[in-house]
Amino acid sequence: MKKIILLVLLMIFSINFSVHALDWAYSFVVWNGNVYKVTEEKVLESEVGKVIGKVKTKTDPLSGNYYGNASNSYPKGTKYYEINGISTDSSIAVEVKEKQWLKAAYVHEAPFHWMNIVMKVYPFLIIAAVIIVLFLRMKKAKISKK
Repeated sequence: MKKIILLVLLMIFSINFSVHALDWAYSFVVWNGNVYKVTEEKVLESEVGKVIGKVKTKTDPLSGNYYGNASNSYPKGTKYYEINGISTDSSIAVEVKEKQWLKAAYVHEAPFHWMNIVMKVYPFLIIAAVIIVLFLRMKKAKISKK
């Protein structure tokens, strides 16, 4: 019996439990379906325009998947800004610290993820569900009055 317990313990401790995480080539943010590489180029406060978005989701560290306004380096809530005189098609500013912005240059379109569709359709589904519930209650009230 002792030999079996020892053998089981030896087998448990010999199993290799390894954790793998992605190592990204660069920091990026996703805004409006586009991926922007965050550069080391500082953006002056006088160049920063209005807020255009913020990080809402993080990338999955194991699969690398992401959707919506995401980032692989910056926490949720990190704000994106226009840069005065530059189209958002080419660059945006990312607030990395309070009153500190870095330029993020457009790289490519973000890959398709099914959650992008769900996030756009979700509000309409809620409205439709509320309308259906109200309709069914009104119909039930009319039947109960008869």
